Amino acid sequence: MKVLVFGKYLDKGNIPFVEKVLEDLKGKAVYRINDVFATELMKQDMDVPVELIISNSDQLREFKPDACISMGGDGTILTASTLIQELSTPILGINLGRLGFLASTERTFIDEAINQLINKEYTVEQRSMLSLESNIPIFSEASFALNDFTLHKRDTSSMVTIHTYLDGEFLNSYWADGIIISTPTGSTGYNLSCGGPIIYPNSQNFVITPVAPHNLTVRPLVVSSTTTIQLEIEGRSDNFMCTLDSRYETVTSEHKLSLTECPFNTQLIRLSNNSFLDTIRNKLAWGRDSRN
Repeated sequence: MKVLVFGKYLDKGNIPFVEKVLEDLKGKAVYRINDVFATELMKQDMDVPVELIISNSDQLREFKPDACISMGGDGTILTASTLIQELSTPILGINLGRLGFLASTERTFIDEAINQLINKEYTVEQRSMLSLESNIPIFSEASFALNDFTLHKRDTSSMVTIHTYLDGEFLNSYWADGIIISTPTGSTGYNLSCGGPIIYPNSQNFVITPVAPHNLTVRPLVVSSTTTIQLEIEGRSDNFMCTLDSRYETVTSEHKLSLTECPFNTQLIRLSNNSFLDTIRNKLAWGRDSRN
Protein backbone atom coordinates (compact mmCIF):
# COMPACT_ATOMS: atom_id res chain seq x y z
CA MET A 1 0.00 0.00 0.00
CA LYS A 2 1.14 3.55 -0.79
CA VAL A 3 0.17 6.32 1.65
CA LEU A 4 0.49 10.10 1.60
CA VAL A 5 0.93 11.58 5.11
CA PHE A 6 -0.43 15.12 4.87
CA GLY A 7 -0.28 17.99 7.34
CA LYS A 8 0.03 21.77 7.62
CA TYR A 9 1.12 22.65 11.16
CA LEU A 10 2.68 20.71 13.99
CA ASP A 11 2.30 21.65 17.62
CA LYS A 12 5.02 20.28 19.86
CA GLY A 13 2.47 18.29 21.85
CA ASN A 14 1.40 16.39 18.73
CA ILE A 15 4.87 15.13 17.77
CA PRO A 16 4.34 11.74 19.50
CA PHE A 17 1.19 11.12 17.45
CA VAL A 18 2.96 11.84 14.16
CA GLU A 19 5.83 9.58 15.23
CA LYS A 20 3.28 6.87 16.07
CA VAL A 21 1.71 7.07 12.58
CA LEU A 22 5.07 6.88 10.82
CA GLU A 23 6.19 4.01 13.05
CA ASP A 24 2.96 2.06 12.42
CA LEU A 25 3.39 2.50 8.66
CA LYS A 26 6.94 1.15 8.60
CA GLY A 27 7.10 -2.28 7.02
CA LYS A 28 3.40 -2.14 6.16
CA ALA A 29 3.19 0.67 3.61
CA VAL A 30 5.31 2.93 1.43
CA TYR A 31 4.67 6.52 2.49
CA ARG A 32 5.43 10.03 1.35
CA ILE A 33 4.99 13.36 3.17
CA ASN A 34 3.83 16.66 1.67
CA ASP A 35 6.49 19.37 1.63
CA VAL A 36 4.82 21.78 4.09
CA PHE A 37 4.43 19.08 6.72
CA ALA A 38 7.93 17.74 6.06
CA THR A 39 9.29 21.23 6.83
CA GLU A 40 7.33 21.26 10.09
CA LEU A 41 8.76 17.86 11.03
CA MET A 42 12.31 18.97 10.28
CA LYS A 43 11.81 22.02 12.52
CA GLN A 44 11.26 19.49 15.32
CA ASP A 45 14.54 17.73 14.46
CA MET A 46 12.81 14.81 12.78
CA ASP A 47 14.70 13.33 9.82
CA VAL A 48 12.73 13.46 6.55
CA PRO A 49 14.77 12.26 3.54
CA VAL A 50 14.28 14.29 0.37
CA GLU A 51 12.98 11.25 -1.53
CA LEU A 52 10.01 11.04 0.85
CA ILE A 53 8.76 14.57 0.09
CA ILE A 54 5.85 15.35 -2.25
CA SER A 55 5.81 18.99 -3.42
CA ASN A 56 3.03 19.17 -6.04
CA SER A 57 0.15 17.37 -7.73
CA ASP A 58 2.38 16.05 -10.53
CA GLN A 59 4.61 14.25 -8.05
CA LEU A 60 1.52 12.92 -6.30
CA ARG A 61 0.17 11.55 -9.59
CA GLU A 62 3.49 9.80 -10.16
CA PHE A 63 3.42 8.30 -6.64
CA LYS A 64 -0.26 7.21 -7.00
CA PRO A 65 -1.11 6.79 -3.29
CA ASP A 66 -3.83 4.35 -2.25
CA ALA A 67 -4.76 6.54 0.71
CA CYS A 68 -3.98 9.84 2.40
CA ILE A 69 -3.62 10.24 6.16
CA SER A 70 -4.48 13.83 7.06
CA MET A 71 -3.02 14.89 10.41
CA GLY A 72 -4.66 18.04 11.76
CA GLY A 73 -8.19 19.39 11.79
CA ASP A 74 -10.90 19.78 9.19
CA GLY A 75 -8.95 22.58 7.51
CA THR A 76 -6.09 20.18 6.86
CA ILE A 77 -8.43 17.85 4.97
CA LEU A 78 -9.72 20.80 2.91
CA THR A 79 -6.14 21.66 1.96
CA ALA A 80 -5.35 18.02 1.18
CA SER A 81 -8.24 17.95 -1.30
CA THR A 82 -6.63 20.80 -3.29
CA LEU A 83 -3.47 18.68 -3.70
CA ILE A 84 -5.29 15.43 -4.47
CA GLN A 85 -7.77 17.03 -6.90
CA GLU A 86 -9.17 14.50 -9.39
CA LEU A 87 -6.98 11.57 -8.19
CA SER A 88 -9.79 10.49 -5.83
CA THR A 89 -7.31 9.31 -3.19
CA PRO A 90 -9.40 8.47 -0.09
CA ILE A 91 -8.52 10.55 2.98
CA LEU A 92 -8.35 9.32 6.57
CA GLY A 93 -8.55 12.28 8.94
CA ILE A 94 -6.73 11.95 12.27
CA ASN A 95 -7.89 14.79 14.48
CA LEU A 96 -5.07 16.84 15.96
CA GLY A 97 -7.29 19.91 16.02
CA ARG A 98 -10.44 20.74 17.95
CA LEU A 99 -13.97 19.86 16.80
CA GLY A 100 -13.22 17.65 13.81
CA PHE A 101 -16.34 16.83 11.79
CA LEU A 102 -14.22 15.56 8.89
CA ALA A 103 -11.12 14.56 10.85
CA SER A 104 -13.22 12.31 13.03
CA THR A 105 -10.58 9.74 14.09
CA GLU A 106 -9.21 10.78 17.47
CA ARG A 107 -5.46 10.70 18.10
CA THR A 108 -5.86 8.07 20.83
CA PHE A 109 -7.02 5.51 18.23
CA ILE A 110 -4.04 5.76 15.87
CA ASP A 111 -2.93 2.13 16.22
CA GLU A 112 -6.41 0.82 15.48
CA ALA A 113 -6.90 3.32 12.64
CA ILE A 114 -3.66 2.36 10.87
CA ASN A 115 -4.46 -1.35 11.22
CA GLN A 116 -7.91 -0.85 9.69
CA LEU A 117 -6.40 1.25 6.91
CA ILE A 118 -3.73 -1.33 6.02
CA ASN A 119 -6.27 -4.18 6.18
CA LYS A 120 -8.82 -2.11 4.21
CA GLU A 121 -11.43 -2.47 6.96
CA TYR A 122 -13.22 0.74 6.13
CA THR A 123 -15.81 2.30 3.87
CA VAL A 124 -15.32 5.24 1.54
CA GLU A 125 -17.76 8.14 1.47
CA GLN A 126 -18.11 10.14 -1.73
CA ARG A 127 -18.33 13.84 -0.84
CA SER A 128 -19.59 16.15 -3.59
CA MET A 129 -17.87 19.50 -4.18
CA LEU A 130 -18.59 22.89 -5.71
CA SER A 131 -16.92 24.10 -8.90
CA LEU A 132 -16.58 27.84 -9.60
CA GLU A 133 -16.45 29.60 -12.95
CA SER A 134 -15.97 33.34 -13.42
CA ASN A 135 -15.94 35.65 -16.43
CA ILE A 136 -12.76 37.14 -14.89
CA PRO A 137 -10.48 34.22 -13.90
CA ILE A 138 -9.93 33.61 -10.17
CA PHE A 139 -8.71 30.61 -8.15
CA SER A 140 -6.80 29.37 -11.18
CA GLU A 141 -5.00 26.56 -9.34
CA ALA A 142 -8.01 25.03 -7.56
CA SER A 143 -11.41 26.46 -8.46
CA PHE A 144 -13.38 23.99 -6.35
CA ALA A 145 -14.46 23.61 -2.73
CA LEU A 146 -15.28 20.67 -0.48
CA ASN A 147 -16.96 22.79 2.20
CA ASP A 148 -18.34 26.01 0.82
CA PHE A 149 -18.15 29.09 -1.35
CA THR A 150 -18.79 32.52 0.19
CA LEU A 151 -19.21 36.05 -1.11
CA HIS A 152 -18.75 38.84 1.45
CA LYS A 153 -18.63 42.57 1.95
CA ARG A 154 -15.16 44.03 2.49
CA ASP A 155 -13.63 47.29 3.74
CA THR A 156 -16.99 48.76 4.73
CA SER A 157 -19.77 48.22 7.25
CA SER A 158 -22.44 48.61 4.58
CA MET A 159 -24.40 45.63 3.34
CA VAL A 160 -23.98 44.27 -0.16
CA THR A 161 -26.59 43.20 -2.68
CA ILE A 162 -26.11 39.75 -4.20
CA HIS A 163 -28.31 39.00 -7.21
CA THR A 164 -28.88 35.26 -7.36
CA TYR A 165 -30.15 33.06 -10.19
CA LEU A 166 -30.92 29.34 -10.35
CA ASP A 167 -30.43 27.81 -13.81
CA GLY A 168 -30.78 31.30 -15.25
CA GLU A 169 -34.04 32.10 -13.43
CA PHE A 170 -33.97 34.97 -10.94
CA LEU A 171 -34.25 33.81 -7.30
CA ASN A 172 -33.59 36.85 -5.10
CA SER A 173 -31.46 39.91 -4.48
CA TYR A 174 -29.99 39.28 -1.05
CA TRP A 175 -29.34 42.40 1.04
CA ALA A 176 -26.87 41.01 3.54
CA ASP A 177 -23.30 40.89 4.79
CA GLY A 178 -22.73 38.02 2.38
CA ILE A 179 -23.90 34.65 1.16
CA ILE A 180 -22.77 31.03 1.65
CA ILE A 181 -23.19 28.26 -0.91
CA SER A 182 -22.51 25.06 1.01
CA THR A 183 -22.09 21.41 0.12
CA PRO A 184 -23.52 18.73 2.44
CA THR A 185 -20.00 18.35 3.87
CA GLY A 186 -19.79 22.08 4.61
CA SER A 187 -23.28 22.21 6.11
CA THR A 188 -21.81 21.59 9.59
CA GLY A 189 -19.44 24.56 9.21
CA TYR A 190 -20.07 28.23 8.48
CA ASN A 191 -23.51 27.35 7.11
CA LEU A 192 -24.55 25.88 10.46
CA SER A 193 -23.32 28.90 12.43
CA CYS A 194 -25.44 31.17 10.20
CA GLY A 195 -28.63 29.18 10.81
CA GLY A 196 -28.44 26.80 7.85
CA PRO A 197 -29.51 23.15 8.07
CA ILE A 198 -27.30 20.09 8.48
CA ILE A 199 -27.42 18.07 5.25
CA TYR A 200 -26.73 14.33 5.19
CA PRO A 201 -23.48 13.68 3.27
CA ASN A 202 -24.95 11.79 0.28
CA SER A 203 -28.01 14.03 -0.15
CA GLN A 204 -26.81 15.58 -3.45
CA ASN A 205 -27.89 19.07 -2.44
CA PHE A 206 -26.42 22.51 -1.99
CA VAL A 207 -27.56 25.09 0.57
CA ILE A 208 -27.85 28.82 -0.11
CA THR A 209 -27.54 30.65 3.23
CA PRO A 210 -27.49 34.46 3.58
CA VAL A 211 -25.17 36.00 6.19
CA ALA A 212 -27.03 38.48 8.42
CA PRO A 213 -29.76 39.31 5.84
CA HIS A 214 -31.60 42.64 6.10
CA ASN A 215 -34.97 40.99 5.43
CA LEU A 216 -35.78 38.55 8.23
CA THR A 217 -38.14 36.60 5.98
CA VAL A 218 -35.16 35.40 3.92
CA ARG A 219 -34.19 31.89 4.94
CA PRO A 220 -31.66 29.27 3.83
CA LEU A 221 -32.69 27.38 0.70
CA VAL A 222 -31.79 23.78 -0.21
CA VAL A 223 -31.40 23.13 -3.94
CA SER A 224 -30.39 20.13 -6.03
CA SER A 225 -26.68 19.73 -6.76
CA THR A 226 -27.61 19.65 -10.47
CA THR A 227 -28.57 23.34 -10.20
CA THR A 228 -26.35 26.07 -11.64
CA ILE A 229 -26.16 28.97 -9.17
CA GLN A 230 -25.22 32.33 -10.68
CA LEU A 231 -24.23 35.35 -8.59
CA GLU A 232 -23.60 39.05 -9.18
CA ILE A 233 -22.62 41.44 -6.39
CA GLU A 234 -22.84 45.19 -5.91
CA GLY A 235 -22.36 47.59 -3.01
CA ARG A 236 -20.75 50.81 -1.85
CA SER A 237 -17.28 49.27 -1.90
CA ASP A 238 -15.26 48.60 -5.05
CA ASN A 239 -13.97 45.25 -3.76
CA PHE A 240 -15.58 42.21 -2.20
CA MET A 241 -14.23 38.98 -0.76
CA CYS A 242 -14.84 35.62 -2.40
CA THR A 243 -13.75 32.34 -0.75
CA LEU A 244 -13.47 28.67 -1.64
CA ASP A 245 -12.99 26.81 1.63
CA SER A 246 -10.04 28.60 3.30
CA ARG A 247 -8.74 30.23 0.09
CA TYR A 248 -9.81 33.75 -0.86
CA GLU A 249 -9.73 36.22 -3.74
CA THR A 250 -10.85 39.81 -4.18
CA VAL A 251 -13.67 40.36 -6.68
CA THR A 252 -15.56 43.39 -8.01
CA SER A 253 -19.03 44.05 -9.38
CA GLU A 254 -17.59 43.15 -12.79
CA HIS A 255 -17.27 39.51 -11.78
CA LYS A 256 -20.09 37.16 -12.79
CA LEU A 257 -19.82 33.95 -10.81
CA SER A 258 -21.31 30.55 -11.58
CA LEU A 259 -21.35 27.53 -9.25
CA THR A 260 -22.01 23.96 -10.30
CA GLU A 261 -21.30 20.48 -8.97
CA CYS A 262 -17.63 19.57 -9.37
CA PRO A 263 -17.02 16.73 -11.87
CA PHE A 264 -14.96 14.82 -9.26
CA ASN A 265 -15.51 14.08 -5.57
CA THR A 266 -13.43 14.02 -2.42
CA GLN A 267 -13.37 10.56 -0.87
CA LEU A 268 -13.31 10.26 2.92
CA ILE A 269 -12.39 7.07 4.75
CA ARG A 270 -14.88 6.07 7.42
CA LEU A 271 -13.60 3.45 9.86
CA SER A 272 -15.79 0.60 11.05
CA ASN A 273 -16.35 2.09 14.51
CA ASN A 274 -17.24 5.59 13.30
CA SER A 275 -20.21 6.89 11.31
CA PHE A 276 -21.53 10.33 10.34
CA LEU A 277 -24.33 9.98 12.88
CA ASP A 278 -21.81 9.07 15.60
CA THR A 279 -19.84 12.19 14.71
CA ILE A 280 -22.91 14.45 14.80
CA ARG A 281 -24.06 13.10 18.16
CA ASN A 282 -20.62 13.32 19.74
CA LYS A 283 -19.51 16.69 18.36
CA LEU A 284 -22.83 18.47 18.94
CA ALA A 285 -23.61 16.66 22.23
CA TRP A 286 -27.01 15.51 21.00
CA GLY A 287 -28.95 13.48 23.55
CA ARG A 288 -26.55 14.46 26.32
CA ASP A 289 -28.10 15.93 29.45
CA SER A 290 -25.60 18.45 30.85
CA ARG A 291 -27.96 19.86 33.50
CA ASN A 292 -26.71 17.59 36.26
